[in-house]
Amino acid sequence: MKALCFLLRRGGWRSAIFMLVLGGLAALALPPLCLVPVLPLVLGIFYQAVCAAPNHRSAALWGFLFGMGYYTAGLYWLTNAILTRVHEFWWVVPFASPGVALLIAPLIMVPAVLCRLVPAGWPRVLMFAGSWTLADMARVFYFSGFPWNPLGSALEVPGWLGDWLIQPASLIGVDGLTLMLVLASLALWQGRRAVLAVGVCAALWCGWGAWRAEHKAVLPGHINPVAVIVQGNVTENEVLERDSAVSQFRSYLELTSQGVRQAQHLLPGRPVVVIWPESAFPGLLDEEEGARQMIADAAAGAPVLLGSDRRAGGVGRWYNSLMALASDGHIEAIYDKSRLVPFGEYDPWIIPFHLLPAEVVPGPGLQTWNLPQIGRVGPMVCYEIVFSGSVVAPGARPDWLLTISNDAWYGNSAGPRQHLATGRLRAVEEGLPVVFANNRGVSAIYDARGREMGRTEWGRAQVLIRPLPGPEAVTPFAMIGRWIPCLMSVLLVGVALTRWRRARADT
Repeated sequence: MKALCFLLRRGGWRSAIFMLVLGGLAALALPPLCLVPVLPLVLGIFYQAVCAAPNHRSAALWGFLFGMGYYTAGLYWLTNAILTRVHEFWWVVPFASPGVALLIAPLIMVPAVLCRLVPAGWPRVLMFAGSWTLADMARVFYFSGFPWNPLGSALEVPGWLGDWLIQPASLIGVDGLTLMLVLASLALWQGRRAVLAVGVCAALWCGWGAWRAEHKAVLPGHINPVAVIVQGNVTENEVLERDSAVSQFRSYLELTSQGVRQAQHLLPGRPVVVIWPESAFPGLLDEEEGARQMIADAAAGAPVLLGSDRRAGGVGRWYNSLMALASDGHIEAIYDKSRLVPFGEYDPWIIPFHLLPAEVVPGPGLQTWNLPQIGRVGPMVCYEIVFSGSVVAPGARPDWLLTISNDAWYGNSAGPRQHLATGRLRAVEEGLPVVFANNRGVSAIYDARGREMGRTEWGRAQVLIRPLPGPEAVTPFAMIGRWIPCLMSVLLVGVALTRWRRARADT
């Protein structure tokens, strides 16, 4: 550690590269790898480096460079989206993930600087953990919001261990998981007693999580339908070019017929709902009555929920919509996506020119549908599932949540898996089952405890059939939302400042 401090005090390009690499290593803890043991080492070194920096300016620089490494590595898959249209946007390829990282990396400067304002030891640790979480939560205010990859998602380890680790999200949300993970990582550097305390807390955490994950608490009287998720495996180039639109449509119809027959055979008497992902229909569904009738015939009386564009008025203006088709093919409900992807669906104000050929218009906000054979469902499109505490329409709690997406943009990378992981956490936070339907994969169903009920593979045309589990009682986080982790973080910052004031008064 002394050698590290000497290197960083000297500054220069070697120190800068070290901090970039250190931040990149922190991204190994994110889904799908979830190498959680990396965090105590990486965050511990970063914290020591910030404390040893000769001045606040150097500490801020280390925080920025760490953030650049962390977000560039964690979002490397954004480059794949540019490659789908590389002939038009070849010049953007080197700037895709570093460009986004450049916008959000300054947030890690906040804990790097603020922690130096209080005395070393526990006050500084508390200030670092609290201010890190508050700064990370502020990402929802960037453009339309970009809260992708909060550090708390590192606890989404695959399998039963991850099921145990994420259960406290029902109390404190993913931002609360971030706070506790940063605090525990730094506490492991504070001596033997702190290590013992972290071990005891981790055991209690896992014990309660194991009990909750296995304890059945589904509300009585709720019988959700059988979901038939149709994954057509259409590449993004095929979606954009539309050359094989007819064959794509026929493939979805055939998979739908097969899936409905299997569902009715396996679970006779249960209502069935067919789900197509975003970009599944290669046209404007609300304007094509014949196509709607063909979909209804393939579903054999089952309602169909699917994505389609629709005109929003004006040239090049569209809604990205999720529609509900009744058994006779008429549209029962339409939900227009309200949270749009910056740089992907609209041009942020910082761009002085038009990057996108068309503009997606945001819808009015979250809804809850109550439809025959489907029940009370909260529809979302793609990016909207990422927003912790903002996935349920106020005052209209559904029985299950649905997200349709098209992650073919990002290829067989960490991107689709990170997106899917957000659905797992939303299920725990809200106490609601989550259905995630994706064009190329990965599609999955989670129960209200975040346990996986089934999934598809990436890059395969297949159908996933599962009876949807029921909802559970409203969780504390669902009632209060992000105020819980926010107040926890403010409390830690307040304790740190109180200790600082007392230290100054004593001197």
